[in-house]
Amino acid sequence: MLLLLLGIIVLHVTVLVLLFVSTIVSQWLRNGDHAADLWQNCTTGDVFRCLASSSNEWLQSVQAMMILSVIFSVL
Repeated sequence: MLLLLLGIIVLHVTVLVLLFVSTIVSQWLRNGDHAADLWQNCTTGDVFRCLASSSNEWLQSVQAMMILSVIFSVL
């Protein structure tokens, strides 16, 4: 029983760390001179330029759920 409890705790801590990393990290996708993540799309070339991610409804709901999940997991 103690081993099962320890496994569940380790699993929850791992998920919490992955949640923080995936919310905070930039450059999820990188292709040559283009980098994209949950928050912005950046292009390097002659001029380094970052634009906000598209305003699709699904992307905004993913952003909101990621922030809410971080808040609730801290609580």
